[in-house]
Amino acid sequence: MTPASTSSATRESSPLVRAAITSVTLLLLTLSPPALADEAPEPDILVPVPAAVFSDPELQKMWAIDAIAPFEDKAPLWSMRDPEFQQLVEAEIEKLGLDDEVRRKQLSLAVVDVTDDEHPRFAAINGDLMIYAASLPKIAVLLAAFELIAQHKMDYDSETEALLKNMIRRSSNSATTEMMHRVGKETIARVLLSPRYRLYDPAHNGGLWVGKDYAKSGTWKRDPLHSISHGATVIQVARFYYLLHTGNLVTPKHSEMMLEVLADSAINHKFKAALAVAAPEAELFRKSGSWRNYHSDSALVKHKGRTYILVALSNGEEGKKWLGDIAVSMDALVLRTAKPPGLVSRGLRWLKE
Repeated sequence: MTPASTSSATRESSPLVRAAITSVTLLLLTLSPPALADEAPEPDILVPVPAAVFSDPELQKMWAIDAIAPFEDKAPLWSMRDPEFQQLVEAEIEKLGLDDEVRRKQLSLAVVDVTDDEHPRFAAINGDLMIYAASLPKIAVLLAAFELIAQHKMDYDSETEALLKNMIRRSSNSATTEMMHRVGKETIARVLLSPRYRLYDPAHNGGLWVGKDYAKSGTWKRDPLHSISHGATVIQVARFYYLLHTGNLVTPKHSEMMLEVLADSAINHKFKAALAVAAPEAELFRKSGSWRNYHSDSALVKHKGRTYILVALSNGEEGKKWLGDIAVSMDALVLRTAKPPGLVSRGLRWLKE
């Protein structure tokens, strides 16, 4: 199995080149058909639409600053891949019999063992594959809301807290749409595209995107590269959780507040349902998504002294089962290959420090 790769030239391009790529490729697409209500409304991914150049003046300013004094990437997962861990993850996917789904681009996966913040272990399969992710991108609305809360442009009162928890824990479409209107779709896009986060990055085939209400109407702009209304790549979702875990989403205080919102998911399926049986003591901070054949899940997991990020996106009738099986397999892998105290890794062996 060969995971999708990202060219080193793109990864290492200068801020000026990155700014040029962003300016040229950021096309926001409009005019979508009505959507059906489910956990997420119907994606608008196959309808031809006219394009308009993205020209947010605030983003233009940020990109100009980034070209001169680059923002530090606080979650450079593309450069953090662990070859040995990558092999082990691929082997587990083969054992699950999901090779064909990977080759057909029906399944993508990212795993990041962040137990040791200074030496994370990262692996991804189809990492930069953009897929309709249903309700999972509601985490982008959560981030944009806390950006406004940190700037004192939105109060974190009991009403706001309840709305955010309903949006994340119960995946309420009505709560999400109300929060999107309060925050503003332009603000959400600005946060995702900002050089501070780059959670949607044209240089890496996109990422997190929310361009439409979670309702039958309310389209704003679909994602610039793929024309998806609610999309994601596993690496960009993993970066969101990595930044959250390290306290780099908004501020450490606000990262903790977002983690609290992501706790206690009320939707018992996929990662949560599978780990409730295989690892009932595991603690999950989580957001999932479902619509027809599209199934996604994402979580920061704490289990038996290990902390890891797991993200999977799928497009297949058996996707819900795939994700449950993946959660059990990856949890066992992380625990089985955990670094023993006082030892360092040498390939697949552990030696005394």
